[in-house]
Amino acid sequence: MPNALNSPTLRSWIDIRPDSDFPIQNLPFGVFETEERGPRLAVAIGGYVLDLYAASQLGFFQDLTELADAQPKVFRRRSLNAFLRLGRPAWRAVRERVSELLRHDEPRLRDHEEAVHACLLRQTEVQMLRPVKPANYTDFYSSIEHATNVGIMFRDPANALLPNWRWLPIGYHGRTSSIVASGTPVRRPSGQRKSPDEAVPTFGPSRQLDFELEMAFVVGSGNELGAPVSIDDAEAHIFGLCLFNDWSARDLQSWEYVPLGPFLGKSFGSSVAPWVVTLDALEPFRVAGPVQEPAPLPYLAQSGSHNFDVHLEVALTPEAGTEIIISRSNFGLMYWSMAQQLAHHTSNGCNLEAGDLCASGTISGTTPDSLGSMLELAWRGTRPLVLPDGAERKFLLDGDTVTMRGHATKDGVRIGFGEVRGTVLPAL
Repeated sequence: MPNALNSPTLRSWIDIRPDSDFPIQNLPFGVFETEERGPRLAVAIGGYVLDLYAASQLGFFQDLTELADAQPKVFRRRSLNAFLRLGRPAWRAVRERVSELLRHDEPRLRDHEEAVHACLLRQTEVQMLRPVKPANYTDFYSSIEHATNVGIMFRDPANALLPNWRWLPIGYHGRTSSIVASGTPVRRPSGQRKSPDEAVPTFGPSRQLDFELEMAFVVGSGNELGAPVSIDDAEAHIFGLCLFNDWSARDLQSWEYVPLGPFLGKSFGSSVAPWVVTLDALEPFRVAGPVQEPAPLPYLAQSGSHNFDVHLEVALTPEAGTEIIISRSNFGLMYWSMAQQLAHHTSNGCNLEAGDLCASGTISGTTPDSLGSMLELAWRGTRPLVLPDGAERKFLLDGDTVTMRGHATKDGVRIGFGEVRGTVLPAL
């Protein structure tokens, strides 16, 4: 079924621009609200959102047994969580029905003006919310290029990777309360910082505020406490992927992270994109990941292609300035796959829950223009990034806006992720 929905020959009766992130082959899920409608689940199509609650009220899902008695109320929520708990058969049934309704030769919705008016709203007319309400958030550290760069800068260039890095997907548990929707400003945090030339630490606003180019997978089906998920079953627990910016205060982080890892340098804010692209929509874009040496232990050993060829970019817009693309990378470069991350996460019996977010860690490439953080782009401030107007950036300034975008392209089909955007506000 997912393969049929991904066919390049599919067309919608809605006029969709060729460069749109949201053709009929995509149909990502999100949550929107308006003053009149309140919060509702939606699917993106072209420049519109399709209101799933309105579609359910009009009877378009009434024969879907996978939804049981959940509709229409499951579509009138502030997050996807309740919908995710219905399981993969329900996710697929709804996506399949939406694809049918939007197909160019299907009249059920197309030929009913009142239904079209009720179900379709322009994206410019709605407010997008966080797609999920995560009970838990884990941030991984799975780009070998990023981990190597950080090791060179902060430790021993000859032994940049710590001994455990090639054996397991490193991660830490972060805050969920400070994960915000795209477009929400992020305030510069204050905290303790100590530079190498200072005898004692001081307290004040971060002087090394940074972004991290990441993607996050959304847990769809959880697991019971004490019941690990095998590597072969891991992807069945993943609903989809979204763009993620893990803002970081590098000076706070470098002073506090020994011995227990990230704390206040990370917990002040992370930004999540509004649209979650399903794994079914990404099926045509599977690629093999890097060769893993040494070979993973059996519980992490996987066969087949579990990475995804998603092109990523980071744009910086100075206050009162114009947007500049400062990095281009690719999600397919990740050393540890999402399946390996989830299998390792649950290997001790840890129970994941529907709506949990697991971020990839900074996604960096091998070239200077493919690095996923200011820490790397300006090499810890020693090689400032020079903007077209001659201004320099070692780290982010107040008023800077960071925008991340991503898309996958194959056989004339573009599957996009929209964008995640945030503007830096001064510290209080």
